Amino acid sequence: MAAPMTWRRLVHSVYSPAIAGVFSRISDRFFRAQDRRRGSAMLLLAPLLAPAEPAPRHVSRPTGSAGAQGSDGLCSHFRWMAEQVPAFRVPGAHIQILMSPDQFYQAMKAGIRSAQRRVVMASLYLGTGQLEQELVDCMEEALLHAKENSRSPDLKVSVLLDYTRGSRGQINSRTMLLPLLQRFTSQMRVSLYHTPDLRGLLRLLVPQRFNETIGVQHIKVYLFDDSVIISGANLSDSYFTNRQDRYVLLENCREVADFFSDLVEAVGDVSLQLQPDNSVTVQDGMVHPYKGNREDFSAAARKRIMEVVSLARVRQQQQLRRSREEEARSEEEEDTWVFPLVQMKPLGIRMDEQVTQRLLTDAGPDSTVFLTSGYFNLTRAYMRLVLETGASYRILTASPEVNGFFGAKGVAGAIPAAYIHIARQFYNRVCQLGQQERVHLHEYHRPQWTFHAKGLWYYLWGQDRPCLTLIGSPNFGYRSVHRDLEAQIAIVTENEALQSQLQEEQETLYRRSTEVSDSTFQQANRYVKLWVKLVTPLIKNFF
Repeated sequence: MAAPMTWRRLVHSVYSPAIAGVFSRISDRFFRAQDRRRGSAMLLLAPLLAPAEPAPRHVSRPTGSAGAQGSDGLCSHFRWMAEQVPAFRVPGAHIQILMSPDQFYQAMKAGIRSAQRRVVMASLYLGTGQLEQELVDCMEEALLHAKENSRSPDLKVSVLLDYTRGSRGQINSRTMLLPLLQRFTSQMRVSLYHTPDLRGLLRLLVPQRFNETIGVQHIKVYLFDDSVIISGANLSDSYFTNRQDRYVLLENCREVADFFSDLVEAVGDVSLQLQPDNSVTVQDGMVHPYKGNREDFSAAARKRIMEVVSLARVRQQQQLRRSREEEARSEEEEDTWVFPLVQMKPLGIRMDEQVTQRLLTDAGPDSTVFLTSGYFNLTRAYMRLVLETGASYRILTASPEVNGFFGAKGVAGAIPAAYIHIARQFYNRVCQLGQQERVHLHEYHRPQWTFHAKGLWYYLWGQDRPCLTLIGSPNFGYRSVHRDLEAQIAIVTENEALQSQLQEEQETLYRRSTEVSDSTFQQANRYVKLWVKLVTPLIKNFF
């Protein structure tokens, strides 16, 4: 368990982050007609022709005592994170890894029903099916109960979605939420983030679905009072039933919940505000995202969002003072650190990118990294670090049959083939460098399911359980780094029960995988047409 003075020294090391202020403008070069990777519910529910359930496979990693490194080992490896981003100390016993879509769905419904002060939900979109309607009904019940219950008269519900994805079609995320907004106008807020890069002639010419490739609000945060779920899952029926993702529930972690509540509020402030008549307006004093000046919008948005980070620093100092005053508090209870990582490169915010690069850079021969992404499309920087650093890597991605676009019509149906081509290029590069013993590629298989899990698990040498995980919305790809708004958390823990949960999560996902080899790409269903190979660079940048 944590040594008191070691953790206290880690708190002392926290100081204001040095976030680069250089604005990175996304290129406007465009593309042939394609659908984007986080497609419609119709595509995600397209019939899947998956193979038979694979036999469980064991994936090896270093063995030994989970506590072999001790608290000094964790501090020496991860102290630097507290120097770059906010850090929250929480009890590991308050963190639960959810394992299935149904667990995720039931936890959200329970959280909404029990909330007394706030419900905050950030997602790419809200689906339009029966399961999504049940979530809306839960919000309505909570708001009605708040009016009747003197204990929670001030319950507020705030929903942040992407403008383009949430406005697609006649029946959409907006129309799903309008009845609540009309009935509970003073308690309900719906914000629709619009990327500043979709503007002018581009905005007029690019049709729905394709306009999402320019950039979206991709953060997935679901918050109920002082508890919060961080995930990569959207609010759509497939994510509640047969689309495998990752989800972590932090219960009664007020500082973490406050941070993400403030973050969603800040993004909401720079977004378009949905009105009861289904029109949208801009917050007073805010620059319009696509009608106003591009640089002015980004500067104002960055300033508002970085205020949240600064406020978190102030709260950390207050927490440190309280910990000094409360001598009776058990120092070993709060044995886990949570680091929020925000990536909004269109606004000049690169916290997640910087921390992920440092983490991969420092991953030496004494560590093993299990990394997963439903869409395997590492940036050049991440690819270089994986191939050139000394850590052992086990990379898990979707097999073609569990890709969300498998079976889709038109050009979108070729997207799984493009990812086959990307995977083969990566595998060939590993072989060319003679890294086959260190870098392994795995494919996830599961009949009638799709795969959307993302993140990593970090094992130090001598540990048989991970001490760190990244979990949230980023996919480690070009879009996540350069185009979209993303957020995840790094969890560093010495809590053995939480480490065991993370180990079980990692092993459960990898148990349904097979390792990629030369023979994988010789299979008939791995043939990639020439035109798909030619457009793959575009898919890399926009999907």
